[in-house]
Amino acid sequence: MPQHDVLVIGGGLAGMRAAYKAKSLGADVALLSKVYPTRSHSAAAQGGIQAAMTSEDSWETHAFDTVKGSDYLGDQDAIEILCREALDDIIELEHLGVIFNRTPEGRIDARAFGGTSYKRTCFVADQTGQVLLHVMWEQLVGLNVKSYEEWFVTHLIVEDGRCAGCVALEIPTGRLEVFRARAVVLCTGGLGQVYQPSTNGLAVTADGLALAYRAGATLMDMEMVQHHPTTLKSNGVLITEGARGEGAFLINSKGERFMEKYAPKMKDLASRDVVSRSETIEIREGRGMDGCVLLDLRHLGPEVVFKKLSQIHELARDYANVDVLKEPLPIRPGYHYLMGGVKTDVDGRTWDASGGRRWQGVEGLFAAGECANVSVHGGNRLGGNSLMDTVVYGRRSGAAAVGYARSVDWVAVNEDAYKEQERRKIKAIFDKPPGLRAADLRQEMGTAMDDGIAVFRDEESMGNALRTVRSLKEKSSSVSVHNKGHVFNTDLLSVLEMGYMLDVAEVVGVSALNRKESRGAHARTDYPERNDAEWLKHTLVSWTPEGPRLDYLPVTLTRWEPQRRTY
Repeated sequence: MPQHDVLVIGGGLAGMRAAYKAKSLGADVALLSKVYPTRSHSAAAQGGIQAAMTSEDSWETHAFDTVKGSDYLGDQDAIEILCREALDDIIELEHLGVIFNRTPEGRIDARAFGGTSYKRTCFVADQTGQVLLHVMWEQLVGLNVKSYEEWFVTHLIVEDGRCAGCVALEIPTGRLEVFRARAVVLCTGGLGQVYQPSTNGLAVTADGLALAYRAGATLMDMEMVQHHPTTLKSNGVLITEGARGEGAFLINSKGERFMEKYAPKMKDLASRDVVSRSETIEIREGRGMDGCVLLDLRHLGPEVVFKKLSQIHELARDYANVDVLKEPLPIRPGYHYLMGGVKTDVDGRTWDASGGRRWQGVEGLFAAGECANVSVHGGNRLGGNSLMDTVVYGRRSGAAAVGYARSVDWVAVNEDAYKEQERRKIKAIFDKPPGLRAADLRQEMGTAMDDGIAVFRDEESMGNALRTVRSLKEKSSSVSVHNKGHVFNTDLLSVLEMGYMLDVAEVVGVSALNRKESRGAHARTDYPERNDAEWLKHTLVSWTPEGPRLDYLPVTLTRWEPQRRTY
């Protein structure tokens, strides 16, 4: 039975950052990942990472932009930490080897992003996430951090209210193993494949969210799912906000720059929820083309496109047969990011360490990155803040996990009992006669979520989505696998992932139906106004045998009172 002081589950940027910090503090730390770590979805982040870098800007302005962008649902204490610590983390990343784009004077360059007062999004062309991920991986290799690659977690071990490790399946062999730890840090990403289409990779299947939920942790603000304004219709591939940051703009079928009427000041660089709604209105009112609007980069010229947006040029050519230097690119809003997640404090703890018991959690279980909700994004995330979230709160979670691990003794774990429990679960799947396939249920779920809980939503559409999800949960007990082998059985993984996604999709539906207002990405046509009097609060959801249980938590305000949000 492998054991480590700190076990980080998830090999993306938040997980690598947590592992790096834990190792630098002298802990015995290991990284466990479903895919080879550099294949993690963090590599898909294109546009950049936000930090106030210039004398005219400040962390306070960055914080206010973030609070406003969150539609005042973000916790302002957590946002202040994010923005105050961002600059030092950018400098550390540079020292670790990240080659940021430079200005002619040699300073780190920054581009404009939606909802920001200044150009503060540092970038590496349009491949920022990939570069950050590879640099952090080089650091972990150099520090000899133990890495368990291609392991799929099937169960979090909780003994007497404490997380003591996990059970995981080695994908290449089908072998089950128990991993014991004094502290566990979840960094497993969002719920991307719950929606179809999605900008998220195939591995993003809500694993950590469902594991934490089933183990007794609280999920928060799960109704807040973000649709990115610029994705390709055919497959959901992301077209970075960095394109608009470099000067590209949106036009409708008449050639009109329509964002001027929806956001007169910020235009194409309004916040993502505003731009996505504006595009949807244009399409619904007949000024779209085949369900899309157009992103125009032609005026930027080859020098800008090839130097700063080369990947976008390739994606448009390969997936849309469009040369962005010669013609506008058809795009539409598509599912992109989860603002909600496992409720944590500002050190990544999933339990209320203050003693106030404001929410339930699991002692010894930490979370960071997209699977966590420290509430820096609230109702709508600003572009560039997600990478900084992984860096700042991955670091803080790794440090806090080390401190916790050193303060507690090992928990006794019955290795054989946990292995047998998971063996029986897998055997039950293998023993089912041929019937429903997981792929069919996953597609039906994704389509229902994209139809019902999307850019705009109402009681009927969300109710339809939730009913579909619950119907699929009932059907899922009949899902079988054709492959009965143990070596790289992706058929089995698809069934296990489907169970995770259906649990989390149900939570999204319940949370969304219950928030009777419009705030950030949660835009209800039947409740079109924000209602601070009744809904300036977080939605909490915890697991019970009878289904999701709802509760609420006040939003933390420090210095910015809610105002009318305009761009």
